[in-house]
Amino acid sequence: MGWAGSRFLPGFIRRRIEGRSTLQAIIGNTGWLMADKVVRMGLGLLVSVWVARYLGPAQFGVMNYAISFVALFINLAALGLDGIVVRELVNEPQERCAILGTAFVLRLACGIVAFGLTIGAIILLRPHDGLVLQVMVITAALTITQAFDVVDFWFQSQVASRYSVLVRNGAFLVAAAVRVGLILTQAPLMAFVWTILAESALAAFGLMFAYQGRERLLGAWRTSRDWAGRLLRDSWPLLLASFSMVIYLKVDQVMLGEMVGSDAVGIYAAAAKISEIWYFIPLTIVSSVFPSVVKARAENEGLYQRRLQRLFCLMTATSLGLAVPMTVAAPYVISLIYGEAFAAAAPILAIHIWAGLFVFVGVAQSSWDLAENLTRLYLVRSVGGAVVNVVLNLVLIPAYGGIGSAIATVVSYACAYYLFNLFSARTRPIFICQSRSILFLRYLRQVM
Repeated sequence: MGWAGSRFLPGFIRRRIEGRSTLQAIIGNTGWLMADKVVRMGLGLLVSVWVARYLGPAQFGVMNYAISFVALFINLAALGLDGIVVRELVNEPQERCAILGTAFVLRLACGIVAFGLTIGAIILLRPHDGLVLQVMVITAALTITQAFDVVDFWFQSQVASRYSVLVRNGAFLVAAAVRVGLILTQAPLMAFVWTILAESALAAFGLMFAYQGRERLLGAWRTSRDWAGRLLRDSWPLLLASFSMVIYLKVDQVMLGEMVGSDAVGIYAAAAKISEIWYFIPLTIVSSVFPSVVKARAENEGLYQRRLQRLFCLMTATSLGLAVPMTVAAPYVISLIYGEAFAAAAPILAIHIWAGLFVFVGVAQSSWDLAENLTRLYLVRSVGGAVVNVVLNLVLIPAYGGIGSAIATVVSYACAYYLFNLFSARTRPIFICQSRSILFLRYLRQVM
């Protein structure tokens, strides 16, 4: 679930599990979610690196180009329903069959449309590239399998994410083992592409099986025109914000593939995987720290401001603790992990890692946006940052290739999660907090 959807969970979940060991349920649920992140990002990076070394920059670039291209359409097919569905399941659990059935049909129908749009778009862009078309047809099927994620929304609403984690990690581990086997048997690129779809299909089947085994209500799902209208009416701002986030993360690789070539995508993707693996850290910190910040808001404005400032200082300190060493060690890190064939990824990593500074403070601000009821401004900033990203990529990629794309990513993140705050009176106090956090060591002594 993306940032936009996750912002809905805390308040609704607290009300739903009131009176039944609330703290224990939340801590346990958070532990399962953390385990999911650690397994996927840790082991996932290791397997991805091995696959990259085996395939080389060109074939690795083709696969990542396809994944990035499809990601744009998957996000549209998801309709931004994640947090909305969870919210409604918490508020009206007696309507779960109508909610889940309607959400499933909406996402399945949009997934089928997105599949067609994806194939049509790639035929227009690459009419004579048979390899890319083959890879795209397989990966585009992910727009359909994403419909089964609605089962995960039910588990989230019940603070029972362990079921989803076990299913997804099971599918991930099977796929990882298959990828290792493919490397050892020197399999072709298409075999690795099939594992992407197989992992998603296996997870979809597992989620449905887990839901039926626990609830035995799969056959009772139904569609409702009323619920379809209610869900879509509330989801569109989140759809736009989530789509903007995907543009930040994926459009650079798509544009590199179109403007430079598959080799450039492979090099850039290698650097981005190392840079972005740390993005789960701010989500974990905020989920642990922000409740105390919100509590202080209701008790004492001065205490609220101090705790908020400390949160931004903590975020800045953590991100700099990653960015500074990685900037210095980038050539050694790339050489050690990927080998000399990916040496050109080192300067890209040294730049791209600084996007993390703004990701970290942006995650902290997204929770503040929720507390202050400023989610529409969050949408405006996200869309504005996405526009900056695309424009800068158009300007910088022809001149600087992957390095230009990395610069575009950092600047667009800085705009969306920091600089744009200056232009609204309602977000200007956060701009001041973020600016102070850059000098966190000196300022921290003042607020202690």
